[in-house]
Amino acid sequence: MKSKAIFYHAGCPVCVAAEQTVASALDPQRFDVEIVHLGENRRRVAEAEAVGVKSVPALVLSGAPFHINFGASLEALK
Repeated sequence: MKSKAIFYHAGCPVCVAAEQTVASALDPQRFDVEIVHLGENRRRVAEAEAVGVKSVPALVLSGAPFHINFGASLEALK
């Protein structure tokens, strides 16, 4: 059974680089990866916040957030 992975980002250069490096490196046999651009999909900011995301880019694996680098705070995306 695949685990859920959600990669939240805001489209900034740091986020795009992290998406290309981190999210694309996940094994598709093990993870069902969803990419969420919070700059374009602001209604999902609350969802990201609810699982513990503080800044983007962030990768959430099986409900646990992992902050990759500081690109933008969620507060800036509201």
